[in-house]
Amino acid sequence: MLSVEAVSKRYGGGNWVLREVDLTVEPGAVVAVVGGNGSGKSTLLRLMVGVSRPTVGAITGRPDVVGYVPERFPPNERLSAVAYLGHLGRIRGMTTVEAADRAEELLERLDLQGGFDAQVRTLSKGNAQKVALAQALLVPPGLLVLDEPWSGLDSDAHGVLATIIAEVAAAGGAVVFTDHRESVTRANATRIHRIHDGRIAEATPPGRAVVEVALTRSAEDTEDPGWDEVGGVLTAVTHQGQLFVRVDRDHSDALLTIALRHGWSVDSVTPEKAAP
Repeated sequence: MLSVEAVSKRYGGGNWVLREVDLTVEPGAVVAVVGGNGSGKSTLLRLMVGVSRPTVGAITGRPDVVGYVPERFPPNERLSAVAYLGHLGRIRGMTTVEAADRAEELLERLDLQGGFDAQVRTLSKGNAQKVALAQALLVPPGLLVLDEPWSGLDSDAHGVLATIIAEVAAAGGAVVFTDHRESVTRANATRIHRIHDGRIAEATPPGRAVVEVALTRSAEDTEDPGWDEVGGVLTAVTHQGQLFVRVDRDHSDALLTIALRHGWSVDSVTPEKAAP
């Protein structure tokens, strides 16, 4: 169990970024950390994975295998996506063949666009984010830490990432992530912690109520309204010609109105069981 014990952090003689933070993350937990810009979220995540050290306090129980996706992925990587992942896989103890196979498996699952052999620095923000996610998952992590991981991802990859997070937790890994959208944190976290002024609040349950809406284009030129930008949308995934949109129940009527207005046919509306 990862334990953050009375941790405070500042850089040099500057102001305290974090103050007396206590937090535990159990195996199988999915923890969202939320707060405004500059609240200390990213600093806390860096401390959790060990790339930065606390000024005061201690962090114990860190698993041997940690996967980490920082807020900003290295922008000037000249290696191709598959070569970059293969190199990291070998550093982590995989054989060349194992690393290459695992890299291709992850990139295919995340549907990397632009080519596996394209230099990482030439990829779009969303596709570079897919490479960042893949490197964190090369070896099954005991702790997976994700800083704004949905940033820039396309609709299908949104859903894939949500599934991956659930799989890591089901395998006994702990997951910690940040996201600025309440709908996303509520849909994916088992508990939510809020940081304000460098201090962390007690956990709150997500308490979500979600419905899945199945839609079909009524014509080839049916307009796509940009589902990721529609209020309350959690994921939007295409499968066998249908679009499956998971949305907060409170926003479902508005989503149906938008879908019909843009020429989509509504096939079904199915409530999901609310999280405890």
